[in-house]
Amino acid sequence: MAFALNTFFARLAALAAVVMLSFSLAGCGVNNVPTLEEQAKARWSEVQNQYQRRADLIPNLVETVKGFARQEQETLTRVIEARAKATQVTINADQLSDPEAVKRFQEAQGALSSALGRLLAVSENYPDLKSNQNFLALQSQLEGTENRIAVARRDYIQSVQAYNTELRTIPGRWIAGWFYPDAKPMATFESAPENAAAPKVSF
Repeated sequence: MAFALNTFFARLAALAAVVMLSFSLAGCGVNNVPTLEEQAKARWSEVQNQYQRRADLIPNLVETVKGFARQEQETLTRVIEARAKATQVTINADQLSDPEAVKRFQEAQGALSSALGRLLAVSENYPDLKSNQNFLALQSQLEGTENRIAVARRDYIQSVQAYNTELRTIPGRWIAGWFYPDAKPMATFESAPENAAAPKVSF
């Protein structure tokens, strides 16, 4: 009976030690690395969602412009080709530590922004197009989407900064080394200077 009681208390003491150790680790920030990583990945998903939203608007915009400005075929073709390339260059959350993959994604989206800007500038030459209700609705949706893209990029950059800082400073650097040896800094999302401004979509 005494042996069974001693075994029970020994197990209870071991369980209490495990619980206290868990709370101690949680309190010292051992969960910061995976938490910040997941936040950055979620922000990246929002960046992709907003770019996809923009890509989904473009076919209708192209068709609307085509109805009023068929002679602008070269500009329309550039937009279509840039959209096709931008939707083919994808990057999943596990590739965010690869700067080259992020750079390819950025370049494809930047090329689409540039082509889209030229297409929108074309409408200045066509008063009937500028007053078309379908075009005005698409223009408004596109403007809202460009704003959402800007916000999503900003949020992603901030999340990556927090995650990378955790990996590079103490005690996060030690914790990552001990508990998350595969954790790597993520590539930040930086647009090229020429793509810093969203295409002008208001007239």
